[in-house]
Amino acid sequence: MNKLIFTIFGSTGDLTSRKLLPALSRLYKEKKIDKKTKIICLGRKDLDTNSYLSYMNEESSAPLDLDVLKNIVEYHKIQITDEKDYGQLKELIASSSDAHTKQLFYLAIGPELFFDVAKNINQSGLIQKNNDNQMIMFEKPFGHDLQSAKKINQMLWDFFDEKQIFRIDHYLGKEMIQNIMMVRFANRIFEEVWYNRTIKNVKIIVKETDGIFNRGGYYDQSGALKDMVQSHLLQMLSMVSMEVPLSYHSEDVKNEKVKAIENVSFDKHSFIFGQYEGYLNEDKIKEDSQTETFVFLKAYVNTPRFKGVPFYLMTGKKLDQKESVIIVEFEETSEQRKWNLPLSTNKLYIKIAPDDGVGLKFNSKVPGLSGDVEEVELEYCAACNAVGNMSEAYEKLLLDATESHKTLFTRWDEIELSWKLIDQIKEKQSKPIIYKDYQSLKDLIYKKMDVKMP
Repeated sequence: MNKLIFTIFGSTGDLTSRKLLPALSRLYKEKKIDKKTKIICLGRKDLDTNSYLSYMNEESSAPLDLDVLKNIVEYHKIQITDEKDYGQLKELIASSSDAHTKQLFYLAIGPELFFDVAKNINQSGLIQKNNDNQMIMFEKPFGHDLQSAKKINQMLWDFFDEKQIFRIDHYLGKEMIQNIMMVRFANRIFEEVWYNRTIKNVKIIVKETDGIFNRGGYYDQSGALKDMVQSHLLQMLSMVSMEVPLSYHSEDVKNEKVKAIENVSFDKHSFIFGQYEGYLNEDKIKEDSQTETFVFLKAYVNTPRFKGVPFYLMTGKKLDQKESVIIVEFEETSEQRKWNLPLSTNKLYIKIAPDDGVGLKFNSKVPGLSGDVEEVELEYCAACNAVGNMSEAYEKLLLDATESHKTLFTRWDEIELSWKLIDQIKEKQSKPIIYKDYQSLKDLIYKKMDVKMP
């Protein structure tokens, strides 16, 4: 376990208070990272370390572990767009590191600042190309379309090696997203039937009950399509539909995910875009905004394994429940069609949030003297069986980064292909319908697609 220096740009923001500091303090407390770990928090505010931690504790959605953080955090005032300020930062890091120290630089900032900060990090010598112990981390949005994403990526390649770049899609750190490959490839009962001859359809659903909170400035430039489909939903689709990788090392897994995304096509007649009632009254939203807060579409993965199987993707805000789930529905058996009984299709549920787990629904006889049938479910609750508390996505992602494991981080070609797909959809995008509740959308989906949605 190497010594770690974790430097956060944008350390007074929401991401740092809600996710990064809690994840790092927990990793430290559980001895997952070195006891000599140092967290350098950068900001413009005129604070010292104690006042910084007090401020972040007030901003956090839950109390921070200040007893831990006060031992490993140091606040450093800096203007991150001014290269002259990087000299002192470099001296501070050098005074606490040696040749074997892992140095992670986390850009918890908007993409509009990426160029200035990346250039300053490079020109000040904070990160040197070919140094495997120095890494830069940032998360979506990876641009707002293919052209902007390419521009950001090329800029990063000008300053850093690909192996030093960690692109975070926090969904990939969730327990059951990590478990998709295990469920598929470590269980013969699923791997043997993971083909178009036995799978009827796949539903990938991410529903939220809340609106956009105070994210109007960002969300109105993004919408559900860019915010959720481009990253989270297409990542889940690729993991469900990918072929068996040569190994489970990062590059081999990503190679198969890329092949799956390369073969995605959409039914342009399936698109439904919605905007929840009251969205135009949210803070920082344009009065004539056409931004969608709901998306439904049908996709296909045109590989021999999945050709002809519809993938239904749905995500939205202000819906009936908070739920992230993948539902794999299997075809009826030939014998099943002969039975004059209300038999249901078998369904595999990979439950991502809020309840992590796996469920399998199948037909069974109702106990008793009758010959009635009912649908029953075998269910595994991951959280119920976890040793201690379930880890948060950021804990897993940050820990993997400290160990240079990149399986749960996205590679540039994954992002490039997903933006190509999103740009294709945007060309066919229509004015969003205004929806009051999920029921009205549900009826529209069923009528348009002849498929029942949860």
